[in-house]
Amino acid sequence: MKTFIFDVDGTLLDTEAMYMKSLQAILHERGIERSYAELATTFGIPSKDALIRLNVPDIEGVLAEWGPRTQDYRDTVAIYDGIPVALEQLRSAGAQLAIMTSKRRFEYDRDVVSLGLDQYFDQAVVAEDIAHGKPAPDGILLAMQRLAAQPSDTIYLGDTVYDAEASAAAGVTFGFAAWNGRTPRDFTPDVSLTTPQAMLDLL
Repeated sequence: MKTFIFDVDGTLLDTEAMYMKSLQAILHERGIERSYAELATTFGIPSKDALIRLNVPDIEGVLAEWGPRTQDYRDTVAIYDGIPVALEQLRSAGAQLAIMTSKRRFEYDRDVVSLGLDQYFDQAVVAEDIAHGKPAPDGILLAMQRLAAQPSDTIYLGDTVYDAEASAAAGVTFGFAAWNGRTPRDFTPDVSLTTPQAMLDLL
């Protein structure tokens, strides 16, 4: 592989609790009780799409609250162990690195840039850059276009069925970020990586 494109949530950063707990709190205040497990089934897709799938009323109102409310749970966010070292080693070996995330630009700046992870990447595709989010392939294809990458030499690293479907639609290899401690749900990855360091074996 020559090009490594990364999801953020559940792949580079452990952010699930930040998003799900903040959404659960907002819904509770509106008299809507949803279990954490139910909310977590939408983790990894654009926020608006998640609310649509959950059939939440007043989507725009909830969406407006959700971003700011995540600040209450920022202390739950962490970079997965071994990620910075592995990214630096991939770059040193000549690999092209990009991010393709469902995050909006302000979320990318808040979660990725603020932690210094952006320094490792040549390109970043965020929600505002594309017409259709995952599981559509638009984001992966745009990242590849910007890097002049070929599908046969490209892998997308993610952690959800939406990531797997987007990879398949884009014609690239899908690598499951098993270093997050989870197991694949409703999909079979092309490659499963138990540690970030294992990515170096794909070069």
